[in-house]
Amino acid sequence: MDETDFDGTRVLEQLAEVGRVDEFFEAVDADDLERAALLMKKAGIDPGTIAKVLRKMEDAGGEH
Repeated sequence: MDETDFDGTRVLEQLAEVGRVDEFFEAVDADDLERAALLMKKAGIDPGTIAKVLRKMEDAGGEH
């Protein structure tokens, strides 16, 4: 999983609004689901979208 998986998405837009894009990708790179979820919550991303992103992270199985 990398930035291209999120290009042009509302997830990145909302993370950018709160200045958390870099932290989010660090969490993704570290397979830190809890941190990624917390950052998305802080950005005001809805729970359904958060769940989808976390599933994508899990499905990636550490491949990024």
